Amino acid sequence: MESTSIAELVAARWGDHRPGLWCEGRVLTQHEVAAGAAVRAALLGELLPPGAEPHVGVLLDNTLEFPLWLAGAALAGAAVAGINPTRRGAELARDILHTECRVLVTEPVHLPLLRGLALPGVRVLVTGTPEYDALLAPYAGARPDASRATARDRLLLYFTSGSTGAPKAAICTQGRLAAAGRSLAEQFRVRPDDVHYICMPMFHGNAVIADWAPALVAGAGVALRRRFSASGFLDDVRAYGATYFTYVGRAIQYVLATESRPDDRDNPLRLGFGTEAGAADAAAFERRFGVRLVEGYGSSEGGAAVQWSPGTPAGAVGRATPGLVVLDPETGRERPVARFDAGGRLLNGDEAIGELVNRGPNPFEGYWRNPGAEAERRRDGAYWTGDLFCKDAEGYLYFAGRADDRLRVDGENLAAAMIENILARYEGARAVAVYAVPDPVTGDQVMAALSGAFDPDTFSAFLRAQPDLGTKMAPRFVRVVPRMPVTATNKIHRALLRREGVHCPDPVWWRPPDEPTYRPFTTRDAEGPLAPTRGPSSVRRQGLEPRTR
Repeated sequence: MESTSIAELVAARWGDHRPGLWCEGRVLTQHEVAAGAAVRAALLGELLPPGAEPHVGVLLDNTLEFPLWLAGAALAGAAVAGINPTRRGAELARDILHTECRVLVTEPVHLPLLRGLALPGVRVLVTGTPEYDALLAPYAGARPDASRATARDRLLLYFTSGSTGAPKAAICTQGRLAAAGRSLAEQFRVRPDDVHYICMPMFHGNAVIADWAPALVAGAGVALRRRFSASGFLDDVRAYGATYFTYVGRAIQYVLATESRPDDRDNPLRLGFGTEAGAADAAAFERRFGVRLVEGYGSSEGGAAVQWSPGTPAGAVGRATPGLVVLDPETGRERPVARFDAGGRLLNGDEAIGELVNRGPNPFEGYWRNPGAEAERRRDGAYWTGDLFCKDAEGYLYFAGRADDRLRVDGENLAAAMIENILARYEGARAVAVYAVPDPVTGDQVMAALSGAFDPDTFSAFLRAQPDLGTKMAPRFVRVVPRMPVTATNKIHRALLRREGVHCPDPVWWRPPDEPTYRPFTTRDAEGPLAPTRGPSSVRRQGLEPRTR
């Protein structure tokens, strides 16, 4: 772990009068960012009760205040809990109280979320109000002092969603965040004159760890988008002179779905870094915008990471580093190597796919007040990611989905992510999600949600033409959605899709056994013997699925 603290990096920007932070028409210099952080650190020192955990909740969109409070908390030796504004009611209150926030920073647009909530002992600060400005005013002369913080101090408590139970608050210290920022800054050769565009929500680890931290390390500028906008992406990039951005989930698909322009390649971007774009979308993005996307894998908690390198085969994430293995989650034995045919079809997915486990050193720092979840991650002296992979004979790793994305069809284990990569080639698809619905007898049936243009005959012909589509991979059911349901971090809302199954408000098409093409799934079909049963997948009922996040 690096000994540098985030506080030291913030203080180092004092006296640097280059532009450093852009948002909604305002520009702050690097010096002004450091000064603003010092003001908030001084205020926090006065507001936090003696003996209380030094935690401040931040319920904000991507505004200037978010990075100022991150930097201010670092100077104060405090931690920021990023509060998800899509949470509601008791669940929202639970997140704030679970992380023991004694101060909550929010903005007027989010005040309705707090009405009626019981938040005992929590001081609420509302940015952009006269009362807020009056609180900051006495500390206007504060200077950043990094001596109050160390690399071992907690800085982030960021929630990671799970398939079951309440979100867990992963811990990230100043030293780990600084080390992650330094690693990415070196990997991508981040320069002081770069501008990092943050369009992913800052309450999520991706935006802070992979975008804000490397910019801070290198002294680069940061441009914020309040909320992700596919239609505003290119205009923002040009307006801010952005050279780097991060993404998660389906953000790339949404950008690609916007109307193309003759001058799309006229932009300052050098690189995009993220996960879950898919090989087809990454290639399409580079063709259209002239910008390479680097797909990586990293567990939100920091327990395992895989980096792409030149020579990585198509479809692979990268080569396994020492300690990274693919294990059977029930027996703990290493899975056999993955074998592919000439068309790229995985021949032995049933035996090759398992959970990615890191047996080597890792920087996972635990969850806040959640020993049960920590024990699930740390087992037998190793870190279990909860994610499915397979590994070929050369040591390259292929992402196969989250642990609850596994399907068991006719006794064969399939990975949703691999089927999605094939279906994404369908010309009419803007976004695709694959998930299990319960088979009426045993196991699962494959269902796909597709956003875009769907023609049953064309789609059937497309499936027959795919050389790497296994005999059990073709979707039995296709749900055609106007827009893919997503979470606040632009990841597909798979739990909702699985829960609704074929009993959903959108048109559903299906291909019964031995029929050549798809036809509408009707109320009569839903009552027939081949319709999926309601309730959880039989894979989960039989206990055949790996442990989930």
